[in-house]
Amino acid sequence: MAKTPRYTDDHAKAGLNCAFPDIETWPNQFAAYEILIDDPEFTSVCPKTGLPDFGVLTIRYMPNKRCLELKSVKEYLFCYRNLGIFQENIVNQVLNDVVKACAPVWAEVKGDFRPRGGISTVVTARFPRKK
Repeated sequence: MAKTPRYTDDHAKAGLNCAFPDIETWPNQFAAYEILIDDPEFTSVCPKTGLPDFGVLTIRYMPNKRCLELKSVKEYLFCYRNLGIFQENIVNQVLNDVVKACAPVWAEVKGDFRPRGGISTVVTARFPRKK
């Protein structure tokens, strides 16, 4: 007897079709330095269970010609609060949107998600992405 999968392709893609707001930027004035943005109260929702996910989300990047505007980043991250999306997808989507917004020299997004059911998750994505 075939088992019915608990997680479907729709679960895996959940949240990725959301219309996320653009992250605003401003002109960078210096070269070769690092910026760390920390959201210690990041929240989202599991698309399978509907339960809240809590974690710390960090964005590290070296700006090129543009820097991320912090209020805009805050408003962008707030969009995840009630969104059903897997933790792995959050980190990768944020990285894609950071790169799209400011074309950094390099960037790293890390999600350190609190335990649920006794298991915690840490997801890290980097730009440039390795092939």
